[in-house]
Amino acid sequence: MKNGNPVVWFEIYVDDLNRAKKFYETVFQLELSELPMPDTADASMKMLFFPSNMEAINSASGALVKMEGFKAGNNSTIVYFMSEDCSKEESRIAAAGGSVSKPKTSLGDYGFMVLATDTEGNMIGVHSMK
Repeated sequence: MKNGNPVVWFEIYVDDLNRAKKFYETVFQLELSELPMPDTADASMKMLFFPSNMEAINSASGALVKMEGFKAGNNSTIVYFMSEDCSKEESRIAAAGGSVSKPKTSLGDYGFMVLATDTEGNMIGVHSMK
């Protein structure tokens, strides 16, 4: 895959699915949807999907996941969410139960970012060009 985005899927592990759902829906002003799990899936697994198009090229889809044996937080991977202006999401983080770890910061020619911790202890990023 030459010069293409190889990321197609992400999972954010949570301890409290309803609390995490409220956080992400509030901060990003979107609706997560629950899809039935296949019979082959772990019976303890529950997933809420971010709006997506699995057929889109160079676009990642993902879900909040609650599953026995997978604790939220303290992960070493940060998912960055796209934004028009990341200060908008930053302004909603605390009210949604999270905390801002690094306020809007310039990345020079590469735009801006905010780092935050969600209600489950996961570090996330928000990126924008303005």
